[in-house]
Amino acid sequence: MSLISVESVQAFGEEVNQTENGLLVVHFRAEWAPQCQQMDEVMLELAKEHPQVRLAKVEAESLPEISLQYKIAAVPTFIFIKGKKEVARLDGANVPELTKKVKHYADPNASPVMLPTSQPPEEDLNSRLKRLINAAKCVAFVKGSREEPRCGFSRQLMALFDNHGIEYSTFDILGDNDVRQGLKKYSDWPTYPQIYVNGELIGGLDIIKEMEANGDLEQTLPKKQSLDDRLKALINRSPIMLFMKGCPAEPRCGFSRTITQILGETGISYDTFDILGDQEVRQGLKTFSNWPTFPQLYVKGELIGGLDIVKELNESGELTSMLEG
Repeated sequence: MSLISVESVQAFGEEVNQTENGLLVVHFRAEWAPQCQQMDEVMLELAKEHPQVRLAKVEAESLPEISLQYKIAAVPTFIFIKGKKEVARLDGANVPELTKKVKHYADPNASPVMLPTSQPPEEDLNSRLKRLINAAKCVAFVKGSREEPRCGFSRQLMALFDNHGIEYSTFDILGDNDVRQGLKKYSDWPTYPQIYVNGELIGGLDIIKEMEANGDLEQTLPKKQSLDDRLKALINRSPIMLFMKGCPAEPRCGFSRTITQILGETGISYDTFDILGDQEVRQGLKTFSNWPTFPQLYVKGELIGGLDIVKELNESGELTSMLEG
């Protein structure tokens, strides 16, 4: 089994639902952290050694709802889930300990008792509430999730946000009674939903409706990036950016495999984006750059081309100097 890339809260829930009779190991990671990329390669090797285990990776900053649920304070962090419950965790890039834990919990007869681990220190409630409130530019404390609101007010709020293209994350207060009761006192606001922007309480659904009626909503709350803006940000994420199928450790097509081999021989570092994990980017980039196929290589925000162009540059001896800018 390969390393699964989880792209949404719903997809994560589906993975957890499959742990009734098996083990799920989740790598909470960040693309900017080199140790996370190294641990991805370790996870790929563990997937080969333990085909009965489901191994997944989650971009911790892209899915804050999940990161908050599992109290992810740093990356990389590994969460072990069995029977839909967390049975162990590991903080940091500790290869021997990760290998040991996967081997232990892969055994269907393994004890459910957690192995010794580097648990993060316990937070007092106020510190935890501050961290949750500041987890994203806009945080909505609601009942349920985006996929399954659990009250009419929460459903109305999220529909309103979606209609206005608001960028926000959610926290399900029904799943944590300490937060549910503590936030009422902390913010002196007795009801839910509660909406925070840049760590400050905006109010509840009524306040948001008033802001919408007054035309203040989109000026106060953060807007989602347009697709073009998102593509520009991705293209410029690194001086050398390769959009491919899969990743260098596990290319998902022959063209992607060949181009990573060529780039690897130059010894110059580069960043990659797996277009198989994001249909919006996969289709949008074809139109944005007027280039219909993948892989696509960009240097300092400019499209170089695909595999054929990279091969020609490599054979003519121009590739290294072009990559160096």
